[in-house]
Amino acid sequence: MKNSFKILLTSGMLLLSLNSCKKEAFNLTPTNDVTAESVYATPAGYKNSLAKLYATYGLTSPQGADGSDVGGLNSGFTDFLRLFWMSQELVTDEAICAWGDVGIPELNFGTPTPDNQFLRGLYSRGILQITFCNEFLRESTPDKLAGRNITGADATAITRYRAEARFLRAYQYWVLMDAFGNPPFVTEADAIGKVNPKQIQRAALFSYIESELKAIEGDLAEPRTNDYGRADKGADWALLARMYLNAQVYTGTAKYTEAITYSSKVIAANYKLKDNYMNLFRTDNDVNNTENILTINYDGINGTNNGGTTYLINAAINADMNPTSYGVPGGGWGGNRTRQNLPNLFPDANGTVDKRGVFFGTKKDVQAVSEFTDGLRVTKFKNVSSAGTPGRTINGTFSSLDFAIFRLAEQYLIYGEAVARGGAGGSVSQARTYVNLLRGRAYGNTSGDVSEAALTTDFYLDERARELYWEGHRRTDLIRYGKFTGPGYVWPFKGGVQAGASLPAFRNLYPLPLADLIANPNLVQNTGY
Repeated sequence: MKNSFKILLTSGMLLLSLNSCKKEAFNLTPTNDVTAESVYATPAGYKNSLAKLYATYGLTSPQGADGSDVGGLNSGFTDFLRLFWMSQELVTDEAICAWGDVGIPELNFGTPTPDNQFLRGLYSRGILQITFCNEFLRESTPDKLAGRNITGADATAITRYRAEARFLRAYQYWVLMDAFGNPPFVTEADAIGKVNPKQIQRAALFSYIESELKAIEGDLAEPRTNDYGRADKGADWALLARMYLNAQVYTGTAKYTEAITYSSKVIAANYKLKDNYMNLFRTDNDVNNTENILTINYDGINGTNNGGTTYLINAAINADMNPTSYGVPGGGWGGNRTRQNLPNLFPDANGTVDKRGVFFGTKKDVQAVSEFTDGLRVTKFKNVSSAGTPGRTINGTFSSLDFAIFRLAEQYLIYGEAVARGGAGGSVSQARTYVNLLRGRAYGNTSGDVSEAALTTDFYLDERARELYWEGHRRTDLIRYGKFTGPGYVWPFKGGVQAGASLPAFRNLYPLPLADLIANPNLVQNTGY
């Protein structure tokens, strides 16, 4: 299945090389003689352009012709997953980074400013990917296809491509809504470069994303029938379920019944848990794996960059940890590790009892941010196969491990939490069955099974950490539980204090980047910044 990905990635890389990265991505215009008429002249051109939309998730922004960084951020930092992961994990109790790069200490403390380069990178990355999707949609209307004599089965295939482009755009708008609340908003119906994008409010953006995901459902492939790494109905339902679980945060109105409805649709779509939890995070996780719903695909030879799973692996180990055993003999950057709160959720820190909790090191407590050995290292991700075979890599650094944006386990936990919060259409009994499937896999037997009485909302927050840690969920989860800000729950260096301190409620939203506020007078900064 990786062969199809290699073809998509290679063509996507070529197309990406034809675009220069601009600060105001919504106003991108061609900078060479490659025009839409040539790119979209054939059905193959449309498929290659769709490949670009997916490839953008796994590649970094290009550097300038002189090798200089783009937009003030080192190109190695501009991979989507790396930026998204930092925004979801470094600001929480699950991770902390030893590096002193400008902007990282602010994330460690949960106190980023509107100038934070990594949040600006995430914001710009989202807008760039939305811009690519909008352009694809402008060029794939029925009128455009008819004008290019594309009909029949080819036109039908492109209708599906359009649905996937709308899904990818909806996903990026979800990222912006979750992180920034009220971003600029543009669709394919807006003219390029004519006016500054208008700002959309969070509740209105929620409604837009919801309507898009429902509108495209009929045009997407049935679950597990599309090419590996491409969106289908399962991904569509999974994003809706995730959104509905957080709807009260986004809109002020709870939608737990809808979360049960859509998580149940995913669960009923013939996805199955992988037998071995750790094999979800090995390089053959694309083979015989019916748990992953949608992935970002990485290749350590054809699609190299310092983000993605290359970052997740290398930043969590150093030379003293035998990088060869992680499939990156030339790597080991010594940056990210966990704060003590995460390993404290497990019965032990070496995966003997609950096999999900695999950590390295002897000092659990974080007393010095800059000391990589302060805090246990997370050894969940490896560039090796389930059989221990090294993954594809250049220079022993880059990873070929794919990353799951959605997997079945999350849907089980969405279902259970939504039931615990009073949603209709589900049952505590069924929720217990789903939870114990996860815990049975983790423990290898029934010793970790829980009763119905144990399935409180607080249980689900902890169980999500045990099952989904370092997969980009924690900030969103803590905000949903009212624990990201305020004095009710603190962790080491929250608020910049070793013992932890309260954060003001306005930090439940990240600031809009100062550079875009200056460039676009339609934007109003989020309260508190």
